[in-house]
Amino acid sequence: MYEDFTVEDKWTEEKLHCVWKGTVVAIATRHADATDIRFDVSGRPVWIAMPNVAWVQMKRATGFVITDYAAAQAAGKYLKTIIQNGYDNGREMYTMTIDEVLANVKAVVDEAGSTGNLPALPVINDNVAPENYFGHLPAEGGTL
Repeated sequence: MYEDFTVEDKWTEEKLHCVWKGTVVAIATRHADATDIRFDVSGRPVWIAMPNVAWVQMKRATGFVITDYAAAQAAGKYLKTIIQNGYDNGREMYTMTIDEVLANVKAVVDEAGSTGNLPALPVINDNVAPENYFGHLPAEGGTL
């Protein structure tokens, strides 16, 4: 889905290869109440900051939590969208709003069918599915 994708830049028409590289809780690293999702975009680092209060709001509203897999996919979907819409102006960090986090998480779970169908991370290499390498990780029960 959105852990490893190619997207065309709206302005340059350049094909950009985007790969998820990691997830960091920014409280310790930036003293921010956010979770940062790092992507490699054709060789340059791009961070998507997601406010942690979105996790609380998701739990209150739906009873479900945002998993690491869902957060990475939602950040990737957001990154793809901003590049397609011409917002990728070379910045290293983009910050999602709470509503953007919730909408993108819902969109990726709807697209996958359930959290259990989201691709496992990390991406080891193109020939090895992480769930086969590490063993299958069970998803939380239910869907959004």
